[in-house]
Amino acid sequence: MFIIAIVLIIILIIGISFYNGLIAKRNQVANAFSAIDVMLKKRYDLIPNLVQTIKQYTGYEERVLTQITDLRTKAAAGQLTNQEKIDLDKQMGSAVNGMMVTVENYPDLKANQNFMNLQTTWTESEEQIAAARRNYNSSVTAYNNGIMMFPGSIFAGMLNYQPFPVIENTVEERKNISAKDLFNS
Repeated sequence: MFIIAIVLIIILIIGISFYNGLIAKRNQVANAFSAIDVMLKKRYDLIPNLVQTIKQYTGYEERVLTQITDLRTKAAAGQLTNQEKIDLDKQMGSAVNGMMVTVENYPDLKANQNFMNLQTTWTESEEQIAAARRNYNSSVTAYNNGIMMFPGSIFAGMLNYQPFPVIENTVEERKNISAKDLFNS
């Protein structure tokens, strides 16, 4: 009887340990996604200044500036799921990167100190977002491993834990950059 009690206590301790580990991993994923949200907010706060500065110096296509402004408004409105935030982030990145490439045709704008400061801040923001994405993907991988590997899979099944998707680059982001095309634009 004593041996059965000890075995049950050991099984209970192991079960609690796996349960707490899964909870910690799930919370780490939420924390990592929250860091991405903070970085995206910083990016969205930069956009009006960037767009206004570019408008002052260029006859840049109004459609693109409107698209960027609309995406920012949608992001700032909230009420988005995590997947919608990820999708919106991809759209915003593509739109602003396209705008930045076009800016190369405006030497006066590129020499403007305000624009240079905004571009530096934008670059720092993008680097922070990339770091937050790497942290998120690392947390998601640890969580997904925890719920898919035995014996964690047993507890994950009982708790109805589902895997989280990692953030992946779009097809366009995976393409090689042609230095020749950059210098000829």
